[in-house]
Amino acid sequence: MLSTELADLRAHMAQNPGAVIEDVARERKIAPRAVIEALPAEMVRIGRGDAFVAAMQDVAQWGEVTLIVHTDDAIFEFTGAIPAGEISRGYFNLMQPKGLHGHFRHDRCGAVAFVERPFMGKSSAFIAFLNVDGGVMFKVFVGRDETRALRQDQLERFRALAEQIAAPAIA
Repeated sequence: MLSTELADLRAHMAQNPGAVIEDVARERKIAPRAVIEALPAEMVRIGRGDAFVAAMQDVAQWGEVTLIVHTDDAIFEFTGAIPAGEISRGYFNLMQPKGLHGHFRHDRCGAVAFVERPFMGKSSAFIAFLNVDGGVMFKVFVGRDETRALRQDQLERFRALAEQIAAPAIA
């Protein structure tokens, strides 16, 4: 990305920090990771992809969260507890008979991004698992309480996990 394009993207994200990451990426023909990295520095921290398993094991202890998979054709949302997983046969497997289950190609995780920003008029906090191509594998959002505020216990865990595995963004 040219320095003028990067400066324009950073200015856009500073003015519109709640923009849908995948929409901005598609409109600008760039990877979603570049959009996340262009957010104001105080809103994002990025850790290495090999933290995938540690992050998922921690999230499995948070209780009810929302996991979102956003593709060009659909947005899938799961709200509930994420089960603990384990590595087997080349995948990180979420194995339970009901609810969320599946198999993640954890070795394709290139980074784990922690994002806190305004979205649709409310505070938002999520972990974006970014693949080696700069795409978003999926996001896990901090849950909300009965007043629709972020759950403070989860926000504390989110921030502690970010502190453990991610570096502050470079402005």
